[in-house]
Amino acid sequence: MGLFDFLTGTKKPKAGVAAVSPQALIEAILAINRDSAPFRIFPSEDPGVDLVAEWKIVDAKWYEIFAKAGLKKTFVIKMRLDEDKREVRAVDEEYTIEWRAGVPSLSLEVSGFRGQKSEISFGTAYAFTEEFKPGQVYNYRFNSAELKNPLRETVLASGWSWRGVAFGKL
Repeated sequence: MGLFDFLTGTKKPKAGVAAVSPQALIEAILAINRDSAPFRIFPSEDPGVDLVAEWKIVDAKWYEIFAKAGLKKTFVIKMRLDEDKREVRAVDEEYTIEWRAGVPSLSLEVSGFRGQKSEISFGTAYAFTEEFKPGQVYNYRFNSAELKNPLRETVLASGWSWRGVAFGKL
């Protein structure tokens, strides 16, 4: 384990776990997708990035939940497979969200955060419900680990290392 591995979230697979092919790893990561999850994973069109994982912030099913939650920031995990080292290099990029008429608009945060991030947002609101009685209107909890942990676990179970990138090239 390297000196900064703890800070970057870098993990190595357990001894004896055979590494799968890059294509099999990509298929395993994409298989994490499910309709009920508040995130999506997809192949990237950007050069130097193989896969992207992001919250379904613009999905019609989810954006009302994110808007009610008052979520102001979100992040994207960009991943690149290094076939020679059998590792997935991952970087988190943070974005600021502006809500206009209930529709999200994404803009890159001025601080330009790039590296490894862990974030938890939660809240609840009470108001008069449709039955004109006081009650809970919404309750939410967003945890970046819900997005990152399944990715990391899948990579490790496939015999590859997960390397969090804070500085340098993805």
